[in-house]
Amino acid sequence: MNKSTSVLSKLGPGLLYAGAAIGVSHLVQSTRAGASFGIAMILVVIIVNYLKYPFFQYGTRYVAATGKSLLHGYQRLGNWAIWLFFLLTLGTMFILQGAVTLVTAGLAKYITGTDLSTTSVFVIILILSASILFSGKIKILDKIMKVVMVVLAVTTIAAAISSFYATVDVTHNSTPFSFSNRTHIFFLIAFIGWMPAPIDISVWYSVWSESSLKEQNQKAQLKTSLFDFSIGYWGTAFLALCFVILGANMLHNTGTELSGNAVIFSGQIIEAYSNSLGTWATPIISVAAFTTMLSTTISVMDGITRVMVPTSQLLAKKEVSSSKPLFVFWLSILGIGSYFLIRNYASNMRQMVDFATTISFLTAPVLAYLNIRVMGSSEITNEFKPSKFTLYTSYLGLAVLVAFTFVYAYFKFLTS
Repeated sequence: MNKSTSVLSKLGPGLLYAGAAIGVSHLVQSTRAGASFGIAMILVVIIVNYLKYPFFQYGTRYVAATGKSLLHGYQRLGNWAIWLFFLLTLGTMFILQGAVTLVTAGLAKYITGTDLSTTSVFVIILILSASILFSGKIKILDKIMKVVMVVLAVTTIAAAISSFYATVDVTHNSTPFSFSNRTHIFFLIAFIGWMPAPIDISVWYSVWSESSLKEQNQKAQLKTSLFDFSIGYWGTAFLALCFVILGANMLHNTGTELSGNAVIFSGQIIEAYSNSLGTWATPIISVAAFTTMLSTTISVMDGITRVMVPTSQLLAKKEVSSSKPLFVFWLSILGIGSYFLIRNYASNMRQMVDFATTISFLTAPVLAYLNIRVMGSSEITNEFKPSKFTLYTSYLGLAVLVAFTFVYAYFKFLTS
């Protein structure tokens, strides 16, 4: 077994994290950030990923320390914490699922050239994703994901590097980012919301980790768990930088406005790759981008459904012998709710994505606070506690999230 194969074989829940994270925040939001405001948005990506890291890492640490997910940590804080998480998830899950599935549908429609409506393709992808989860074929998808994500990563890095040497027609000067500009602030908050991913995924990751440990009948090793998570986290952060660079070099100051229509937007993204790498890359990046977005759709569907099952059981104070009926129930609710929501947004992907990412941003301080509280509980021994530096970083991250929430409220309600 060579070194690269050995590394890939160690990736477990971290791969699911990457599958859920690499998607809308990268293909859509990071590219838009670079296209709208240029290379300067790289600094935002670096700062946000750094400040959010502890909140995601705490999920890994808690599972390593207790063998259980963050949900059990929330329960130890009190029923209020479980109820709060349940209500936040219930209030955001349809928009989260709808946004990623809509982008996937746009890519599918662009690549296939089908005459089916975007809504119809959306429904087909939802049914396909639910069928894969229900049939237990997600392990096969995991194996495909390892290959596809490597292809997407390599082509994205190559496209980002090549974009520095590409010939681009500059037609006008874009407006630089301004903290006094209401529209700019709203985009920044939407961008931060899913960069690198919603903080909800810290809970999903802990549930995936707990499930993986039970299946393997193993106890988590902190060093191994942190390695698995760090590969997924910082790998997705690096790719976000590449998407910003690609958008900045290929679309910024060109007069090209990224479309709000999912199908047209998909064509613009694939064209940016082609202009940077050459037309030979078009079929490769088309398949890689669609497969990655499909894996994101399935990972989000799996993550939301998996956390709602134990959350429901904890609230009911009852654990059943088989959680499959409850899994099917929440899977059905998620699919149906996402469909009814998408009917009003099928023609405007950008509006839906910004709505979803903004909602995630506004709920982030609450989840960040819960994760900090959980790591301070008495059941976490010194071996598994975060360093003081990491803890202080999480305090700083929480302060920044709260501050920007007030900034959002100011521009939303006190300015016009």
